[in-house]
Amino acid sequence: MASPRPGSAPRQPTIADVARAASVSRTTVSHALNGLGKVDPRTRERVKRVAEELGYRPNLRAQRLRRGEAKAIALLSSMPLAVAGGPSRLGFYMEVAAAAAEHALAHGFALVLLPPGETGAGLRTVDVDGAIVVEPGEDDPLVAELTGRGLPCVALGRPVPDTGRVPYVDLNGEAVAELLLEHLFRQGAQRPALVTAAGTRSPAVDARAAYERAAERYGWPPVTAVAEEAGGESAGYEACAALLREHPDTDALCVLVDAFAVGAVRAVRDSGRGLPDDVMVVTRYDGLRARTCTPPLTAVDLHLEQAAADAVELLLQRLHGEPPGAPRRAPGPRLVTRASSSRGPAVADER
Repeated sequence: MASPRPGSAPRQPTIADVARAASVSRTTVSHALNGLGKVDPRTRERVKRVAEELGYRPNLRAQRLRRGEAKAIALLSSMPLAVAGGPSRLGFYMEVAAAAAEHALAHGFALVLLPPGETGAGLRTVDVDGAIVVEPGEDDPLVAELTGRGLPCVALGRPVPDTGRVPYVDLNGEAVAELLLEHLFRQGAQRPALVTAAGTRSPAVDARAAYERAAERYGWPPVTAVAEEAGGESAGYEACAALLREHPDTDALCVLVDAFAVGAVRAVRDSGRGLPDDVMVVTRYDGLRARTCTPPLTAVDLHLEQAAADAVELLLQRLHGEPPGAPRRAPGPRLVTRASSSRGPAVADER
C-alpha cells in the first residue's frame, strides 16, 4: 500500500488491499467478511484477521445500494408540534423518538426523525425502508403517502378506524381514560368534565367511550368539550374557560392532551377557583409538561419506551417479510398521582 503524501489524510484501506494482503480474490474477501458464499473457514478467519490488521472498514453505503436497502426507518406523526412537542421540543414525540432510535440502532437501522405535523411531503426527500406513524388520525395523510410509495408502515397507537391494514401497538386508550376517571371518582368528583382533542385519533375516541360509561356508572351529568390540536395550550385554555363558564359546578377536568391540561390549570385559576379543592385536573401523558406544571399534574405512565421498542420490532418484522400477527399491546398503564388532583393528606403513586 502506497504511503500517503506528507500532510494528507491517510488513505483508507480498500477491499483490494485486503485481497492482495490475504492472497485471495476480492469476491472471496467480500464473502468472508459478509458471511456469504462457500469460503473455507481457515480462509475466512485469515481474511478477517488481515482486514482487522489493515484497519479496513466496509463501505456501508455501497452495501446498502447493492442490497437496495437504506437501513433506515422513519418516525413521523401528523400531530402538530404544539401538542406533540411544545416550545421545549421535549414531549411525547421526542420520548418515543429516543426509545425508537436506540432500539432501531441495536438492529443496525438508523432512525430518521421527521418534524411532527408534516403532511407527507417530507417523506419524498428521505430514503427509508419503512416508517412508524405515531397515533395516526382517520385518513391520515402520512399513512396514505407511505402506502402510495409502497413503504411498509406500522402505527404506535391504534389507527381509527382499525381496518387491519396497518399493524400497530395499542397504547391502551380506554384503560388510560378509565384509570383517570376512576381516580377522580375516588377523590370525590361529582361533576367531572372531559376535554379531548377534536378529531378521531384513538386517545380521543377511546376517552369519549370510557367517559360515557363512567358517567353512567357513577351518575355523573356528562359534560364534554374539544379543542384543536394546532392551538396547543391556548386552545386548551379557551376550551376549559368556556366550559367552566357554561358549567360552573364542574369540579374536575379530565384533559387528555397535556398541552391542553396546562391551559386548563390557567383557566381554573382565572375563573377564581383553586386546585385541587375546587377543581381537580388530570391528564393522560406523564411527561415534562405534567411534571413541571404548577401544581404538578396527575398523569399516566404509558410505558412509551417499551411501546416504541415494540413498534420498531413490528416494523422490522414487516421489512423481513414476516406476517404481523395480532396487534401488540403496551404494558398496563400506571397512574401517577400528583397535587393537581390529590385531596388527601399525601400524594402517592397509584398502581
